[in-house]
Amino acid sequence: MIGSPYILGRNSTSAIMLKVMLALIPGIVAHAWLFGPGIWVSLLLCSAFAIGFEALLLLLRGLPLKPFLSDNSALLTAWLLALSLPTLAPWWLYAIGIGIAIVVAKQLYGGLGQNLFNPAMVGYAALIVSFPVYMTQWAAPVALADHALTLWDAFDVVFAGQSSISADAYTSATVLDTWKTQVRLNTPAESILNQPIFGWAAGRGHEIVALMYLAGGLLLLSLKLITWHIPLAFLLGLTATAGVLHLIDPTQHASPLLHLLSGGAMLGAFFIATDPVSAASTPRGKLIYAGLAGFLIAIIRGFGSFPDGVAFAVLLMNMCVPFIDDYTQPRVFGHPRKRPKPSKP
Repeated sequence: MIGSPYILGRNSTSAIMLKVMLALIPGIVAHAWLFGPGIWVSLLLCSAFAIGFEALLLLLRGLPLKPFLSDNSALLTAWLLALSLPTLAPWWLYAIGIGIAIVVAKQLYGGLGQNLFNPAMVGYAALIVSFPVYMTQWAAPVALADHALTLWDAFDVVFAGQSSISADAYTSATVLDTWKTQVRLNTPAESILNQPIFGWAAGRGHEIVALMYLAGGLLLLSLKLITWHIPLAFLLGLTATAGVLHLIDPTQHASPLLHLLSGGAMLGAFFIATDPVSAASTPRGKLIYAGLAGFLIAIIRGFGSFPDGVAFAVLLMNMCVPFIDDYTQPRVFGHPRKRPKPSKP
């Protein structure tokens, strides 16, 4: 006879992490096709740095390497951060971001399952605050770039920081950054949306990548690796808030469709906000947590200094998770619904 627990799950931590990474593949392939091969360099570097930092901290803590490195959690963090960063940034930027994510946001809290904040988003937030110039040099859509980089060119740019080709030939601002900049210049909305970088809904190529992340997210739902609460509330919160702002002033605030299919909205809804460690755990708490995250993204995009707000919205809601979980716990059978008042000393 075996001991408890008697209900055994089919998925190990490593298997779950691997399936989430596989669900990211459609978006990664679409990104490489539409924005060039730089994403492969980003993924390779972030993965290598993540394994290195994880191994170093495990050795310093006197913990065995194999069981912790083989759970794939460091690799998933690396992939999420790589997909959130410009794909042609200097190599040291990836090293700093991964170092902050793995060392500060994960290992210093005690490792997997102990971190309060989403590690990838901590790394992203630290980089965009510390190195804003490097965080705005995004690869241009291949269809609009003056020169399409090869994989070797991408390695040259990332490691050597130089190329015989001008950076303006293969980089551009993101759709959200372009919208925010043009709005500040009082450019009419129709003129902004007629610029080449804007596609049929959000941005040239960005719509396809977002839809591929949506497909990967639906795969996670079908495999029951995540529940519907967080993605739905996240997207509804963003859509509702962006829709209200757009109705109030369409010259200053983009349409909900642009918000959904550009930036990190789909990646955030299905792969980032659903982190089982730093997200809310109760069904009602998930709805509150994700709905407010979507609301904050629209507010940050509309009124903040940064063009995208997924990282900051998720981190702010990570801070609220203990409170949300505490006050949304279902009533235990046989106990009163209301909390007992503390007795006076």
